[in-house]
Amino acid sequence: MNPLVIIPARMAATRLPRKPLADLGGKPMILRVWEAALAAGAGSALVATDTPEIASVIEAAGGRAVLTSPDHPSGSDRIFEALRRVDPHGHHDAIINLQGDYPLIEPGDIAAAGALLADPAVDIGTIAAEITDEGERVDPNVVKIVASPLGERHFRALYFTRATAPHGDGPLYHHIGIYAYRRNALERFVQLPPSALEKRERLEQLRALEAGMRIDVALVDSVPVGVDTPADLELARRLIGARA
Repeated sequence: MNPLVIIPARMAATRLPRKPLADLGGKPMILRVWEAALAAGAGSALVATDTPEIASVIEAAGGRAVLTSPDHPSGSDRIFEALRRVDPHGHHDAIINLQGDYPLIEPGDIAAAGALLADPAVDIGTIAAEITDEGERVDPNVVKIVASPLGERHFRALYFTRATAPHGDGPLYHHIGIYAYRRNALERFVQLPPSALEKRERLEQLRALEAGMRIDVALVDSVPVGVDTPADLELARRLIGARA
């Protein structure tokens, strides 16, 4: 396959204004995510943004950025617009949607999502990590995957939920919002209307499952720090400082 990593980034974050440009160890956050995408070796990478200032940061580092509409309802819609702009003839047949607020993402975890598309029956690949914090088992902000095992670290997703599921003894898995799409799956997905369960759980990926699309999951070792609040930002800064 010929994958392309697209990182959606918008400036209008209410809880952390100007989030993509927040300084992390001397680099803007969006630049650290772009560097992780390159290090994954999962294809070329670009940033899809609604803000020229974000594009300038990536271009100054030698990368590629695409300006998109500010009105997209989701990152999936933003990356699809970027894809059509940069690759109208379908050269790239796999697209990895990498969230722009994962500055500490392990490059191997990005590659793990993309590797699931080696099976031609898989429409979308994503990743998850086992929940080890008891509080996360009941936290509705932690999205869980209900999945059927296909191998030691490979699952087929049956459902995504904010509830504590599945019931009974056994591990629970924390979903990490990185998606690898076949190009035709992404095109189909963004044309579908929001589904009933998607709206109820407020989880976009349920739209794909309700439409009969197959989502496989690779198990990774840990959940990357997502930066949504000032407290998250301070944690990311401490972790990056500890790495230096």
